[in-house]
Amino acid sequence: MSNYYKPSANLLCLIMVLVVTSLIFSLNSCHNTPATPTVETDMADGKILAQKYCVSCHQLPDPALIDRGSWVKGVLPAMGKNLGIKSYMGQYYSDKSSAINISDWQKIAAYYKNTSPVALTIPKPAVAPLNDWAIFSLERPKNINQVMPAMTTMLTVNPIDHKVYSGDAAGNLFKWDSDLNSKRIYHFDSAVTDASYLSASDSSNTAVITCIGNMPPIDLLKGKIYLLNLNAETKKNKPVLITDSLPRPISTVAADFNKDGLMDYVVCGFGHNNGALYLLQQQPDHTFKKQVIRGIPGGEQLITGDFNNDGWPDVMCLFAQADEGIWMFLNDHKGGFITQNLLHFPAVYGSSSFQLVDFNHDGEPDILYTCGDNSDYSKVLKPYHGVYIFNNQGNWKFKQTYFYHIDGCTKAVAADFDHDGDLDIAAIAFFSDFKYHPQEGFTYLEQIAPNHFIAHEIPVNKYGRWLTMEVADIDHDGNDDIILGNLSTPGRGLVNQPGFIPNWDQHEPIIVLKNNIGKKHK
Repeated sequence: MSNYYKPSANLLCLIMVLVVTSLIFSLNSCHNTPATPTVETDMADGKILAQKYCVSCHQLPDPALIDRGSWVKGVLPAMGKNLGIKSYMGQYYSDKSSAINISDWQKIAAYYKNTSPVALTIPKPAVAPLNDWAIFSLERPKNINQVMPAMTTMLTVNPIDHKVYSGDAAGNLFKWDSDLNSKRIYHFDSAVTDASYLSASDSSNTAVITCIGNMPPIDLLKGKIYLLNLNAETKKNKPVLITDSLPRPISTVAADFNKDGLMDYVVCGFGHNNGALYLLQQQPDHTFKKQVIRGIPGGEQLITGDFNNDGWPDVMCLFAQADEGIWMFLNDHKGGFITQNLLHFPAVYGSSSFQLVDFNHDGEPDILYTCGDNSDYSKVLKPYHGVYIFNNQGNWKFKQTYFYHIDGCTKAVAADFDHDGDLDIAAIAFFSDFKYHPQEGFTYLEQIAPNHFIAHEIPVNKYGRWLTMEVADIDHDGNDDIILGNLSTPGRGLVNQPGFIPNWDQHEPIIVLKNNIGKKHK
């Protein structure tokens, strides 16, 4: 007998069966092999899936709106988190709580990664802006605290006493006289983000003060709304709390919305992941009932008025996070509102301000709009940041008729600064191109013909970083002046450009651009 293993006949038969079966399976597979997924098919599927999932939170974003690096490193991870995609040690996965499975999410990511541009192209103006003082000259405060950084978070002009009021990130409220001397009115427990004013029948001078609660973007309910009598002696003056426990409120308007003789308020609770637009309805016992008008975060700016001429006060709100746009809330005469969207913008625009103003003198309010908030997930300069005019086509339908690019534009105000019968525009940019184009921090757009403007970049960039701006005739000479508020974060805070070291004044809280139209000026 040989000394090697000899397989049995049964084992040989089994091997033969397995070989034949494998051969048959292989032959059949040649004709039925499923198509291997490719980048092209994933991208095509991803586009369809994006249209399904992304619009649940905001307008469908075009891949071309931001660069590839920002999609991959910033926006896509944030979007995935909102859909329940989780990560562990750099790996992404989905579970039962996710709104999308990991395979579909990877297809969406492939679509945006492979169809977005490597870099964005910033447009150049058809006519280079002028670097001059135009009709303005500079006025600066006389006495400045050279120790404390400038942290101006709010600027308003009181139509009752005609004084400029400013608030800062430390919770201080200041009043300024025409010589730019300041006096602290009150110290609140968080940053002052808004002040509007009430003139009661007893001639009191009352401010509605909005305090954000916490400046960093976190979901804490610490915001408060107060009433403050500005005529009372400072030492004896105590604000009256209207409400608290709000998600980072930044704007408040007042009106008797239900016509019961009691003042009500609408508040933007900007929040972070959570927030809402609220109605604070005053009750007979002078407490306030809080109800949600629109339950999404990002409410940034409010305007009130009778927009449909029915004799009841309405509200308009700019939402500046995720589902960006301008919404009108028409009073339903029953304690609520009917919602109408006026303008809708992509979630990466960074909407920052709007104003209702009649540019073409047709009796219909047009919209002056800016976008440029650039502190989220795509901190690159963007070609669509700047100043827009949307003309009212009737029945609150709007058409864009003007755009001027300004990197990181924060706010624009229209006024007839030069008294020639048309509206000019003053604009500030908190996220301007500090490294290569710092002059665009303030731009004066002088209108010379309908929708034709000459751009003047007023050289004030070395005096501060402008977060807030107001327009008013503060010296009572018949000309509109411009007040700029400086928020100068220490070091490189909120600066997106590597290698840039802030070189602006970090202590001067405000400056004034005095309007010298008809006078000798710089």
